[in-house]
Amino acid sequence: MMAKGITTEELNKLTDGELAEKLKEAKEELFNLRFSAVTHRLEDSGRLKEVRRNIARIYTIARERELGIRTAPTAKK
Repeated sequence: MMAKGITTEELNKLTDGELAEKLKEAKEELFNLRFSAVTHRLEDSGRLKEVRRNIARIYTIARERELGIRTAPTAKK
């Protein structure tokens, strides 16, 4: 599971592969949270919003790297 409140600084230190892995984990967690919400087993409804925002942060960093606004750590040699 992803850490709560992941920051853009933390995400920026990850390689593209690690970023993709974080995205996969976040999407799986979001799916599970939605499933729990539907079956009325969700305790922390605020977590849904948090995970959605984490996914948005990951997509933003990935897109900025594509556009050359940010560089992946491996590219900084």
